Amino acid sequence: MGLSIGIVGLPNVGKSTTFNALTKTQNAQSANYPFCTIEPNKAFVPVPDVRLQELAKIVNPERIQHSVVEFVDIAGLVRGASKGEGLGNQFLGNIKETDVILHIVRCFDDENITHVEGGVDPIRDIEIIDLELILADLQTLEKRIQKLQRQGKADKNAKAPLDLALMLQKHLEEGKAVRIFEKRDDEHFIELNKELRFLSNKDVIFAANVGEEELAQDNAYVVALKKYASENGCEVIKLCSKLEEEMLGMSDEERSEFLSSLGSQMSGLDQIIQKGFEKLGLISYFTAGVKEVRSWTIRKGDTAPVAAGVIHKDFEKGFIRAETIAYADFVGYGGEAKAKEAGAMRVEGKEYIVQDGDVMHFRFNV
Repeated sequence: MGLSIGIVGLPNVGKSTTFNALTKTQNAQSANYPFCTIEPNKAFVPVPDVRLQELAKIVNPERIQHSVVEFVDIAGLVRGASKGEGLGNQFLGNIKETDVILHIVRCFDDENITHVEGGVDPIRDIEIIDLELILADLQTLEKRIQKLQRQGKADKNAKAPLDLALMLQKHLEEGKAVRIFEKRDDEHFIELNKELRFLSNKDVIFAANVGEEELAQDNAYVVALKKYASENGCEVIKLCSKLEEEMLGMSDEERSEFLSSLGSQMSGLDQIIQKGFEKLGLISYFTAGVKEVRSWTIRKGDTAPVAAGVIHKDFEKGFIRAETIAYADFVGYGGEAKAKEAGAMRVEGKEYIVQDGDVMHFRFNV
């Protein structure tokens, strides 16, 4: 669907290690020096969803197909990136193309791993990157303001968007991210953001990268990060990137037992994937047949014809109706036939808003 999550952070915080674990590959090079990652690595990652396994138990399909989400591993950023320092221009250009930011924050001490700022301080690290995004947005906005001022001399309709842009300029000059700008619902801001795609307006998920011994209990770094995130309307997921990468070699049973020993049912990576999917405004509906049980990705609020079009455009063009069973009913009654007998199958038309977890079968005519 063209939506992606950009993995960002200062150099040597665990971005590439996290990416390797997310994609279950070793394609993203990891090394103990800044700018190890130069070109952005991209990968589509399956979204963990236990509902697929439950459907498969009933249908016994030949294969299971998950929804996917795209992650992009972006080059590390340093102070002065907005002025071109390090790989700043490239970093800022790459992040503009993503929709949600996964900000990896180092929350562990290790004298063997170099920190570009000389020591561990999660809040300082976050503020470095936030400031560079804000400064980049300010540069972009100032160019637009100049254009609006020229237009205003001949077009009175340019006054309202100019006033809004000047308010936003003041906000950015105070070091505040666009995502907390009070006029984000204003029609002129919406139009401005659509054109300029402000970097500091993107949703952020903080990933607190900790040592293995700190997974069970928050250390002082994580406590500070969670407080900061709460104050800024962001969420925090804790993980140990190195450990997540090591778990890749485990069987499902071994992995489950290992996570249980850590007091967790879901790995940090699985939490990140699910939360990223949610932040992108995506949901899943299912098709369940003997050939395949599959999760299809749509935007929250999409209608049945749009959902059908994800399978094939002809389904949307010739949409007649959608035979729909809620996931809970499908599982509760033990499959389509019994759910239908119980009256749990609904026939939905073109206006129906698909719900997360709907099990659907489309009727169409081309």
